[in-house]
Amino acid sequence: MAGNLPLKIKGVNELLQLRGLPATKHPLISIINIAELKEPPKQLDTALTTDLYFVGMSQFTQSCVKMKYGQQEYDFDKGVMNFIAPGRVFGFNAGLAEDVNPSGWLLLLHPDFLWNHPLALKIKQYEFFDYTVNEALFLSDKEEQTISGLFRNIEQEYSTNIDQFSQGIIISLIQSLLGYSERFYQRQFITRRITHHGIISQLRSLLEKAFSPEALEKNGIPAVKDISARLNISPNYLSGLLKTLTGYSTQQHIQEKIMEKAKEKLIMTDLSVNEIAFELGFEYPQSFSKLFKTKMNISPLEFRKSGRF
Repeated sequence: MAGNLPLKIKGVNELLQLRGLPATKHPLISIINIAELKEPPKQLDTALTTDLYFVGMSQFTQSCVKMKYGQQEYDFDKGVMNFIAPGRVFGFNAGLAEDVNPSGWLLLLHPDFLWNHPLALKIKQYEFFDYTVNEALFLSDKEEQTISGLFRNIEQEYSTNIDQFSQGIIISLIQSLLGYSERFYQRQFITRRITHHGIISQLRSLLEKAFSPEALEKNGIPAVKDISARLNISPNYLSGLLKTLTGYSTQQHIQEKIMEKAKEKLIMTDLSVNEIAFELGFEYPQSFSKLFKTKMNISPLEFRKSGRF
């Protein structure tokens, strides 16, 4: 393989064959019960990218598996879920000790399995497929039982004779799996509130610096990806966290800061609306006026005349 390009895998069976795992009973979907594997999957020395969705739950007696996502590597122990969307680059490095008995589940899903079903569009809206590996979902014992039960039910349906009802039943179970995962992520945002409070404080500090006259002149209005990169969090995870804890997404926090600075300038200075727009990093004053009216239900000039803050 030339350079450091990832190995491209298109189909479910292609990936299973590459890792030395049994072929799937259906070309578009596979359920792997890790505890029942007679031999561990073959290790790969290269990064991968696939056309598949991955939904995995890992359970280990000790932290023994490293997963590489991009350029970073992370250790995980029991009760952890990860989600990978098609087109993502990832790889695995595992060094299992002899006394370690790995268990868990892995769902491999080709998008074509969902063809002509509402989940084909809905699955793209689950933000956790764009979270990085260090933003994994850590399950409680009760949550772990719920998720394991859904994997078992999918395996049971998947292992029986395929008939006209099988695909619909399996898709329904996958919907439940994703729905519970979304619920448990919301719980994780809340239960880790103390840790996340520090992130919110950092966000506010970053926005204050980003909206200083010097920073705006040099960089313009900060983008969500820029803020998340400074916080070392994926954009979707940050927005999901903020929506749960504050009710506002990252973009809305940026807009609120714009409104704060705009109102200050409208009341405390004699700058024209166009001048304020340019100072706040807007290329076109019309865009500023439109955003202001959308957020405040009043135009910038009407706000200035009202004298309110």
